[in-house]
Amino acid sequence: MRVIYNIGIYLLKSICFLLSFFNRKIKAMLYGQKETFYKINQIKEQDNIAWFHCASLGEFEQARNLIEEFKEKYPNYKILLSFFSPSGYEVRKNYSHADYVVYLPWDTKKNARTFIKLARPKIVFFVKYEFWYNYIIELKNIPLFQVSLILQENHYLTKFYSFWFRKQLGNFNAFFVQDTKSKEILETLGYKNSEICGDTRFDRVLQISKQKKDFPLIDAFCFGEEKIFIAGSSWPEDERVIDEVFENKPNFKLIIVPHEIDKPHLNNLQKLFTNSLLYSKANEENVKDKKVLIIDCMGILSYIYSKADITYVGGGFGVGIHNILEAAVFYKPVAFGPNNKKFREARELLALSGAKEIHNAKELSDWVENLLRDERYYQQSCYQCGNYVKSNAGATQKILDKVKTYL
Repeated sequence: MRVIYNIGIYLLKSICFLLSFFNRKIKAMLYGQKETFYKINQIKEQDNIAWFHCASLGEFEQARNLIEEFKEKYPNYKILLSFFSPSGYEVRKNYSHADYVVYLPWDTKKNARTFIKLARPKIVFFVKYEFWYNYIIELKNIPLFQVSLILQENHYLTKFYSFWFRKQLGNFNAFFVQDTKSKEILETLGYKNSEICGDTRFDRVLQISKQKKDFPLIDAFCFGEEKIFIAGSSWPEDERVIDEVFENKPNFKLIIVPHEIDKPHLNNLQKLFTNSLLYSKANEENVKDKKVLIIDCMGILSYIYSKADITYVGGGFGVGIHNILEAAVFYKPVAFGPNNKKFREARELLALSGAKEIHNAKELSDWVENLLRDERYYQQSCYQCGNYVKSNAGATQKILDKVKTYL
């Protein structure tokens, strides 16, 4: 079966090579992978390396607080941060808390052996769903942990055909899972070395909520009597729904933070939303007269949710919702589309009435009107969101307490 897996990796690698002629992200990934061994060859033999691997930007945010706390607590360690996806690497390639940031080469036996030989990690953290067969086999005698793992009954590891693949799990020293269900699933598979630590993202968003950052132009835009609605990580389907709802609501101002900020998408947004302005073109005079502010830069969304009265998080009409905790931590009611079933925080906030699942513009409009009409309902939704985040914090410290004996 390992032979079939390796053939599959080589096949996928070949397909990506062909696609790279038409897709800039895949091209960037393949180019970046070529530089990886050169970069990690710079690691000195005396360096203590803590390796954190994240598939993409979402997994990085899952691990970020753990990385930074680890770095502060163990300054004698150097951080090696790897990504598989360009959406993670390209955004965080200059991340200040990491000493080395690289693409993870394809999971072939040769690549895995070379990577481990050059990097010489003393401790390794794979984040959430990362299971790379050859890398894990090569890490057999190195402390290895899975962070913020969450499993469902239909996860591929639970299927009968994954029996050979599951054998690699024996190389993990511990699984730090998010909930009881994940622990139970691991135990049914024969692995008793799991700890319920929760989700490290709660710690990260709490940390962000306590940081003071000034955005004078956004403050100028928000100044006035209008309510502020912020749509974060939006996709075109989200944006069409939002436009339909708010085109005739004069008592609102909108801040749109699209997931993609390429020029064609920004042009389409300006056509869709009348009286809109790009953040990069704003100044203290022109921003006051606009009804819609389009954020065309990265890195500020998680801070500006604090400016909102009501929030919306995109992705729920397509790839799956983005991080709703970034809005909830500021005690803001949050709505999102129907593709949210894989996200525990979405299910739990829906049950608490802090969040709202919407399927169309009418449902979003009705929810907004209910929040405005019923002050008690609005305040209760705000409280449930903020309190939910606060009460679920602490995963980072639990993980650090568990791994300290390996350092």
